[in-house]
Amino acid sequence: MELVKDYTVHIDSKKRVTLRNAAYQYYHVKEYNNGCIMLEPRILTVPETLSERTLSDMDQAVANFKLGKVSSPVDLSDF
Repeated sequence: MELVKDYTVHIDSKKRVTLRNAAYQYYHVKEYNNGCIMLEPRILTVPETLSERTLSDMDQAVANFKLGKVSSPVDLSDF
């Protein structure tokens, strides 16, 4: 493995660590009992399509709505 950066960080008052010039916005953190912390970059993407199960659930919900199988109205006046 090639060393890309080498610097010292400290934890701030809210227990946060700042990464300088981070290449990614999200990281998956693995903390080991020996004190080592591993950060793996994560790239969040939008799924290409909805799953078959999700589409089936949506179809069932619409069918129930059309048949009148619905819950009583929710009172949102408190909000």
